[in-house]
Amino acid sequence: MQHYNIYDMGLDANPANFATLSPVSYLQRAAFVYPDRVAQVHQDTRYTWAETYERCLRLASALDNMGIQKGETVSFLCANIPPMFEAHFGVPMTGAVLNAINTRLDAEAIAFILQHAETKILFVDREFGPVAKKALAMLPNKPTLIGIDDPYFSDGDLLGQQTYEELLSQASADYDWQLPDNEWDAITLNYTSGTTGNPKGVVYHHRGAYLNAANNIVSWDMGKHPVYLWVLPLFHCNGWCFPWTIAAAAGVSVSLRHVRADAIYDAIKSEKVSHFCGAPIVLNMLNNAPAEMKSGIDHEVNAMVAGAAPPAAVIEGMERMGFNVTHVYGLTETYGPCILCEWKDEWADKDFSEKAALKARQGVKSPMQEDLMVASPDDLQPVPRDGETIGEIFIRGNIVMKGYLKNPRASEEAFSGDWFHTGDLAVWHEDGYIEIKDRSKDIIISGGENISSIEVEDILYRHPDVEEAAVVARPDDKWGETPCAFIKLKEGANTLEEEIIEFCRNNMAHFKIPRHIVFGELPKTSTGKIQKFVLRQQAKE
Repeated sequence: MQHYNIYDMGLDANPANFATLSPVSYLQRAAFVYPDRVAQVHQDTRYTWAETYERCLRLASALDNMGIQKGETVSFLCANIPPMFEAHFGVPMTGAVLNAINTRLDAEAIAFILQHAETKILFVDREFGPVAKKALAMLPNKPTLIGIDDPYFSDGDLLGQQTYEELLSQASADYDWQLPDNEWDAITLNYTSGTTGNPKGVVYHHRGAYLNAANNIVSWDMGKHPVYLWVLPLFHCNGWCFPWTIAAAAGVSVSLRHVRADAIYDAIKSEKVSHFCGAPIVLNMLNNAPAEMKSGIDHEVNAMVAGAAPPAAVIEGMERMGFNVTHVYGLTETYGPCILCEWKDEWADKDFSEKAALKARQGVKSPMQEDLMVASPDDLQPVPRDGETIGEIFIRGNIVMKGYLKNPRASEEAFSGDWFHTGDLAVWHEDGYIEIKDRSKDIIISGGENISSIEVEDILYRHPDVEEAAVVARPDDKWGETPCAFIKLKEGANTLEEEIIEFCRNNMAHFKIPRHIVFGELPKTSTGKIQKFVLRQQAKE
């Protein structure tokens, strides 16, 4: 017999009490409440929130005039400058889907993405004109081309019949945009870095983008009007959803074309930047910058780090400079960060090294992610919270992708057992915090012992002469495999292999010590992650 529920009687959702969640509404509010506050800074160019809203309306109107339909793809190959920020609002206003392409990819990968996404319109920043030209030559069906002509950048090759600014000038500022009918509608398409095989197209929805934008404010304690510097590429998980976060907080979006230590420090000082995100490699670069470049910062700067597990030594270096580092974890499939190392007051009295070790853990689920566990991939049973037993990280909730575009099999595998399978291996600590030990393919099994490459790298980073380190398995007749370390030394350092091995001997268990050390530059993916599959091949040879 069905239970009679008084709260179901005539209390239905209607336009007065229900609206679909879309991050575009954050922009509308920022422009209405703070029309005269600065929204965007690009060198000497400044746009208020009212001007930014108008520019986004004009972009939407122009796309509409070009015949773009709901659910069609509009791609941008563009640096972290205003058109790329505005695309995060203007494209979804039309019901179309934004595809921000990784600017570091080669022509083949870009051609694959344009074809797979069935891109109708491609906006190309002149810096990436040459690679776009090569990619377009490979396509049977070419998208309509619009050039982006940055007044502060003159190199490259300007493509297209007209420019972004010309397009906006001819469009209407009265575009009547609507919220999507369904918050589950696609808002953006992001491609995984594809270290093996073709990249996969990860689809985000309006609801997830809306929630993760708010999640960033809550979990990072950003408050109102943060000044955010675009160190993190906007093509990377839509800048971890920060374009929408900045609108929700009515903050300032500070453009940055090239990630260089001098440009970052200059912007932090001149614009009083309060927040930026980046990979550990970026923090390492800022750590190793000359002292005079670092001096003169007299306000609090918050850095959010993710991408690969950051060595505790890198976090410690930033904190010693007075930067407040928050460590987060996520994937393209989870809209960027959805797990964070939530700081606890009782840790405040610990010394720099202890704090850094705590902050190097990935942490706990963020406020708007539903669930997280470390479990056995075989039966999805959670591992004990002993800080030792290794399992895979599983996530579920509202900030997990819709799935992979045109790839039902990969989507099904990723979601089997009603959890998203990350492929990352971690331990679960007694306090509920997780700590990544490796990608499942990066763990080293030597003589039956599991060795975490991240743990060995962590210790190598503590050596004063080491700038970058990566550890991979090298086949070994006796042990099955042993650790092999690839190291880039700091400029001017001439440390020998024996010295590094001696340092390891004094700081780690004997079986974890790398048997081979290789000095030189480390190969990286387009998002700055070290390409371990390349190093594994080198170690084999």
